[in-house]
Amino acid sequence: MRITVIEHEAEAGLGYLAGWLGVPCEVVRPYLGDEVPERAADGLVVLGGEASAWDDEGYPWLPATRELLRVSVGEGTPTLGICLGAQLMTLACGGTVERGSAGLEVGACEVRALPAAGGDRLLDGVGTAVAVQFHQDAMTRLPEGAVPLLTGSRYPHQAYRLGDAAWAVQFHPEATPEIFARWTAGKGELEELNAAVKEAEEPLVATWRPVAEAFAQVVRAGVRA
Repeated sequence: MRITVIEHEAEAGLGYLAGWLGVPCEVVRPYLGDEVPERAADGLVVLGGEASAWDDEGYPWLPATRELLRVSVGEGTPTLGICLGAQLMTLACGGTVERGSAGLEVGACEVRALPAAGGDRLLDGVGTAVAVQFHQDAMTRLPEGAVPLLTGSRYPHQAYRLGDAAWAVQFHPEATPEIFARWTAGKGELEELNAAVKEAEEPLVATWRPVAEAFAQVVRAGVRA
């Protein structure tokens, strides 16, 4: 049993997920020359990064990553897209991603469950929670058939499910306070947000660890099936 992980840059790795998933992960690093596979293993996680989801010239592995996401969603492979990964999944499946009109969303921010989150295999019970954010691009139109699960005040599309086993989250459940501090290093006023993220560490872990564990359970259930 393995989860294929697409990592877009060294500073945006698995973070908390490395310990929470409990399933061996095969990390593909195309920025170091790894080839993006045509199909994932038993599950797929696509992480975040500084790229815009449409910047194929600057990040030439993005088309292959979008195709991997499209195939995985279509075949019912358990899939989790995080921030850039969520935006790539949105584009791959027919939605729209654009530069966000509300500007940068960054720091420890509130997300709220929508009615459809009740009973969802990953996000049931999240309610209102804090999540680590660092993005300006936004999912402005979800793919056809997507079920919105979480929303927020700055950008409404914070999480959705597509099909039975694919989830996209705009925020960073994997980001530890140390990872976030590396993202803000040298960025002036953004460094002031580090303390709030560190202070929120306990609720962050309490909320998002069960979500990661639930995703791993979906992977295991798919393998047994």
